Amino acid sequence: MSNPPRQPPRYVPTLTEVVQSNVVPVTSATPPQALAQEALEDQIIHRVMQRVDLSLERRLRDAVAAMVLQQTQSMVPRLREEIEFVVRQSVSDAVADELATRQTP
Repeated sequence: MSNPPRQPPRYVPTLTEVVQSNVVPVTSATPPQALAQEALEDQIIHRVMQRVDLSLERRLRDAVAAMVLQQTQSMVPRLREEIEFVVRQSVSDAVADELATRQTP
C-alpha cells in the first residue's frame, strides 16, 4: 500500500520583515552614589562569605573527627577479638612447630 505523495500547503508563511525590538536605550549613567552602594554591598558579601567559609570548614572538620572517633571506638571490641585470635593462632602454630622439631631427631 503506497500513499500518494503529499503536496505542500498552498501558502507557506515566511519572514519578510526584520522585526525591531522596542528597547529604550539607557540615557542616564548610574549615579556615583549607587556605584558606591553596590561596591559596599559587594565588600560586605565577600566578608560574610569568608566568615562562612572558615566557620563551615571548622564545623565540618569537627563533625568528621567526631564520626571517625565514634566509628573507631565501635571497632575496638572487634579489633581486640581479631588480634586475640591471631596471637593465639600464631602461638599455637609456633608451639606445634617447636614440638614437631623436638620429636624428630
